[in-house]
Amino acid sequence: MSRNRGMGRLAWATSAAGLALFAALIVAEGGPGIVEALRRAGWALLLVVPARVVTQALDVRAWRLLLEPFDPGGAAGPGFLLWVAFVREAVNRLLPVAGIGGEVVGVRLACRRIPDTAAVAASVVVEVLMTIAVLYVFCGLGAVLMLGLAGKAGQVGVVAAALALSLPLPLLAGWWLARGTPFARLERWMRGLLGSQNLMALHLDGVHIDAGVKRLFGEHGRLARAALWSLLAYVLGTFETWFALTLLGHPVGVRAALAIEALTQAVRHAGFMVPAGLGVQEAAVLLFGQLAGVGGDVALALALVKRMREIVTGVPALVSWHWVELRRPRRPLKVRDYEPPGI
Repeated sequence: MSRNRGMGRLAWATSAAGLALFAALIVAEGGPGIVEALRRAGWALLLVVPARVVTQALDVRAWRLLLEPFDPGGAAGPGFLLWVAFVREAVNRLLPVAGIGGEVVGVRLACRRIPDTAAVAASVVVEVLMTIAVLYVFCGLGAVLMLGLAGKAGQVGVVAAALALSLPLPLLAGWWLARGTPFARLERWMRGLLGSQNLMALHLDGVHIDAGVKRLFGEHGRLARAALWSLLAYVLGTFETWFALTLLGHPVGVRAALAIEALTQAVRHAGFMVPAGLGVQEAAVLLFGQLAGVGGDVALALALVKRMREIVTGVPALVSWHWVELRRPRRPLKVRDYEPPGI
């Protein structure tokens, strides 16, 4: 209980710090200039919402590829998974969670169509690690492009160095997931700590999650196709930055838009402990926008457009999730009887 209270205080403290940073940025750059840029762009900025639906659909295609071995009949169709993906994103972007709460909720919701909890969890674990790998590629490309635009390393060099120094962590995680038994170990640890009859320990079938992860890691072609869909989603997400800046009165080229988007994503993911990335995302858009030659007021207007899109897509997703949890009884969580290889 005391640990939960401590985490709650940390979330509130980081949220307050992020909000203070956000307010300070607006004061420093001038609120009237930001408002004028948004007024000039007008209602056309709402078109970034359907554009996000397209990029999210590409991400869903990647997830569906990873789910296919466990759901060959397609019980979890594209429309259902698209809704789950928006709920996952909304939980991670709008609620005070440390960047993984959306994945937990995603597993819970997907199990309404696929009763094999371990298989769904394995697909999400592999998807998250694959997305991290794709993000490194995307952010690396963005750093190279921004270095060409800025003409000097500076803050871009710091981000590039941080990416390079942190790269061994996902590589080590991938190696352990492919060759070790991390979830079986976690299950044993939870049973020892919480007791064998604890609900969390009972629902965590570590052996089968490990088996599902290894199965997916063994399908290299499937992983490569899923990674390509994920990378395409990131690249297409650049349209949001390019289109918004055009409407805001400061059009940029595709290279600049990709560099701003990629490096903002890098900083946003690095600051995952700040709920909703409040202040962190805005500071990143301001910094990299200015390096690409965008004025500070327009850059912060772009940050507000991104925040608006998160709210417009996220709030309905959270409301629908809440409605589903209240109205629809959950199917029992159980694991299909199958014997994974090597067990």
